[in-house]
Amino acid sequence: MLRLTWVQPEDLLGHELRQARQDGREPSAIAARWRAAGGAEAPARAGASAEPASRYLRQLAEDLLDELADLPSRLADDEPTDLAAIRARCPAWPSPAPAAVTRSALEAAWLGRAVGCLLGKPVEKLPLDAIRQLAAATGNWPLTSYFTAKGVPPELLAAHPWNRRSAPTSLAENIDGMPEDDDLNYPLLNLLLLQRHGRRFTTADVARLWLDELPAGRTFTAERLVYRNLLQGLEPPRTARHRNPFREWIGALIRADVHGWTNPGDPGAAAEQAHRDAVLTHTANGVYAAMFVAAVIAQAAATPDIHACLRTGLTVIPPASRLTAAITQAIQLARRHDDFDTVVDELHATHTAHHWVHAIPNTALIAAALTHADGDFTGSLARAVGGGWDTDSNGATTGGIAALLTGAPERLPDHWTAPLKNRLATSVADFNGVGFDTLAHLTHREAARP
Repeated sequence: MLRLTWVQPEDLLGHELRQARQDGREPSAIAARWRAAGGAEAPARAGASAEPASRYLRQLAEDLLDELADLPSRLADDEPTDLAAIRARCPAWPSPAPAAVTRSALEAAWLGRAVGCLLGKPVEKLPLDAIRQLAAATGNWPLTSYFTAKGVPPELLAAHPWNRRSAPTSLAENIDGMPEDDDLNYPLLNLLLLQRHGRRFTTADVARLWLDELPAGRTFTAERLVYRNLLQGLEPPRTARHRNPFREWIGALIRADVHGWTNPGDPGAAAEQAHRDAVLTHTANGVYAAMFVAAVIAQAAATPDIHACLRTGLTVIPPASRLTAAITQAIQLARRHDDFDTVVDELHATHTAHHWVHAIPNTALIAAALTHADGDFTGSLARAVGGGWDTDSNGATTGGIAALLTGAPERLPDHWTAPLKNRLATSVADFNGVGFDTLAHLTHREAARP
């Protein structure tokens, strides 16, 4: 039986009920109707429930998804998605100070993104306690190297099995080049986007590129639903809103790096570029997360001070948004506590209502990790991946930023980069087997284009 993940209406409804509560709508009456009809909660960690719903429940879920979309939100004024409205709420929007970014720095950034993703892959979806126990069992806590199964007690492995798709390629004893991952596929797609359309691309250009070059089976959460919406004839930005409860999750954030890399010293332009990409699939805080990361990266290409970069990132997102509050709290926690485990525990306690892939807690964790480690590469990775939630995505974004700050691939510890063998696997276009040095060259060329 095929249970396609992230698209079944009966599974989406529970996610939309939670999203409605978080973004200022009142869904209790609709939730009661769903429960009275026998509807289940959304799967806690998986993308699909084990058994399909009845035809009646599936139709009801579709109807209720549309009703939920029509509910008014008390947060709408503080959390717009339109770029002009976002800018109007950002009084400190950064002025451009264009800088040159070197090919060497871009190679470091590509490598750092891959290393962080690879570190987080085997423990993706695992609870925080499991990550700590698996690492500590091999003397690797705090994290200083890739996860390994060697030396882990069998009973611990039985209780907390590695991510089944990732373990064969991402445990230390199995790594042979960088395996395919959506956290690297999207930067490749955005590199193609700039090659074909330049930095004045439109959201429709992003959609067409996906249909041409991105296999549907390589999409997840919001991206998978938007792929479906495109095939049903919807156009952006409606694609992001239609029956898409994942529109504030992490998908747009993991597409942001190239927008920062190609606007060095101009975080405002990077944020605007990320916005045009993000609104295909996301709204409000899902879009802000991408804008924040793009601005941080653009600033990091010109200023090797992670704290200044994070402050700049906050200037491109609405100050009254939930994301701004979460990032601000995370940075304050990181400054207050010497022990990062304490920071992580407080973040998890604060964001217990969020799904583990939601953009708000994950962006907060990224900011806390970079702050607490003062931008150090290994320290930032250890904190971001060791902090749980979406481990491979957080590792990728954090690793890319911290590596960019180093300015050169040779400044990254060899035990992180050597196993990658300068080789990336992907199903995107003709990039399979590409080297990170080649990607740096191609990205540098786009950064230099007017």
